[in-house]
Amino acid sequence: MTVQHDRPTTVPLSTGHVHVAPQVDATPPRRSKVTAGLAAAACAACCALPLLIAAGILTGAGAAILEKSLLAVSGLLLAAAATMWYLHRRSTARKAEAAGGGCASGNCGC
Repeated sequence: MTVQHDRPTTVPLSTGHVHVAPQVDATPPRRSKVTAGLAAAACAACCALPLLIAAGILTGAGAAILEKSLLAVSGLLLAAAATMWYLHRRSTARKAEAAGGGCASGNCGC
């Protein structure tokens, strides 16, 4: 159990500015999330092909062609989403590095 004091603690006043370094945004951008969602939808549509064949909506030859194209589209969309996320992260890292140059040697240039 800790003892609490009746008097408030004092915080020394600083004479300079407090420099807060900009943070790198690691979350994927919205366009990358949408693209990954479309890739998941294409993959789900590919998994639904056997049901469409069983229901008589699709023939075997049409399903074979559709399956290959849906897999290709899904792969391309996933690659595009990953590339967009990588480019977004790289650009925010560069911006954070450029903004943090004022305090590189310990002397804040704010």
